[in-house]
Amino acid sequence: MSVWNKDGIEEFAKGLSQRGWELLSSSGTARCLEKAGVPVKEVADLTGYPHILGGRVKTLHPAVIGGILARRHFEEDLNDVERYGIPLIDIVVCNLYPFEEKARQGANLDELLEHIDIGGVTLIRAAAKNYHYVVVVTDPSDYKLVLDEIDSESNVTLPTRERLALKAFSYTARYDAVIYAGLCEALGEKAGLPQALPLAMDKVLDLRYGENPHQAAALYLPPLSNLPWEVLSGKPLSYNNILDADCALRGCALLSDQPGCIIVKHTSPCGMACGRDLKEAYAKALECDPVSAFGGIVGLNRRVTTDLAETLSERFFEIAIAPDFEPDSLSLLKDKRPNMRLLRWNGGRAYDLQLVGTWGGILAQEDTPPPLPRPEAGEWVGKPRNDLWPDLILAWKAACLGKSNAIAVVKDGGTVGIGCGFPSRVDAVRWALERAGEKARGAVLASDAFFPFADSVELASQAGIAAIIQPGGSVRDEEVKEAALRLGVSMFLSGWRTFRH
Repeated sequence: MSVWNKDGIEEFAKGLSQRGWELLSSSGTARCLEKAGVPVKEVADLTGYPHILGGRVKTLHPAVIGGILARRHFEEDLNDVERYGIPLIDIVVCNLYPFEEKARQGANLDELLEHIDIGGVTLIRAAAKNYHYVVVVTDPSDYKLVLDEIDSESNVTLPTRERLALKAFSYTARYDAVIYAGLCEALGEKAGLPQALPLAMDKVLDLRYGENPHQAAALYLPPLSNLPWEVLSGKPLSYNNILDADCALRGCALLSDQPGCIIVKHTSPCGMACGRDLKEAYAKALECDPVSAFGGIVGLNRRVTTDLAETLSERFFEIAIAPDFEPDSLSLLKDKRPNMRLLRWNGGRAYDLQLVGTWGGILAQEDTPPPLPRPEAGEWVGKPRNDLWPDLILAWKAACLGKSNAIAVVKDGGTVGIGCGFPSRVDAVRWALERAGEKARGAVLASDAFFPFADSVELASQAGIAAIIQPGGSVRDEEVKEAALRLGVSMFLSGWRTFRH
């Protein structure tokens, strides 16, 4: 027995002792058991070596490790055990130094290094490797299970040994992943895209089901991270809710410079706007596509007032996300929309990389948007329209959040048409312009990627679009530029694509 977390260890040790087991323990755990009146022998008494190097070396000795790893059906192993007087160890109870706790507390590098467990990991891995003969227990919640099986079966059954061994290997794998993450932060190293990505994911939510009812689903968090939001009210979150909320959170981050609102449906924006206050921003975002907004998610980047909450309660939204809610607004929404999930977002996120599972493997990429376009950092084709720059930037933000191919049309601080998810870019343009209708006249248009042909610019001109922002980069860029000049449509080439698949 060698445990840092001593929850339940006294009762478990008493239970084993009462059932005839002899207990061997490291010094800290031994003192705990002796104080509880449990007969225990210290490791140092077995090995003949005191704990050395300030306690860094306690259990790493052949008399201990040999007793765990010895295979009971191998004559050579048994001969060694007898020759060197090594007692066979049949249960290993161990949990590890609290590295994660120290990392979360912001401990310095020296403290972190001192909380990297060495001997405990070796005990656990040795026992799990030899699970046919050795029971490994790393979780206090399993103490009762072990005692119950000893009582009912005279020993711990093989299926339980197997489950405990797998749990042990998962435990040490997670421990190493946490150490990697903690030391990266302490050393100022960006994890980036390493050759191997140590990543142990902790389940934080069992979800009702996945995208469809036949798919099981859960939400996991990587080491040393926390949920960036808190559910204040409403039904439990679903898989699709969390996917849609991701787009809403990104939109709120992009709109942080002024009161803004984004409405999301099926992981893409169906309305996005800025205003003098949140209520105005919400009204303009909703006006873009009120039909698609039904059952969507609304993201707001300022505190929700009671007045706005009253307006929100008039429509059906799955989720409302904001940095905070006034107490009265929270009570109002809970009362009028009890099923609406209300999320308070702290402005952060859980992980820096974007991971996507595919049949060919796990795709990983840096999860960073391109730099915000600046008038002096790109190329104007035709007359520069700095007067339309705020709308151009808002259109760029909406397009970079939509699934590709994505087009956004903006006028007076709000989207008036969005087309996204089309295999053909010109179809996305056509859809966005049709949604905008007469509002397209004098509006601006953004594209998440270059125009492969001049047809999109021609459609925009016919609809009355005044200015376009797009990254450029097509082999037909000159043809597209010529069309913009010929048609009198100002066009800004930012140089940065913003695909979202």
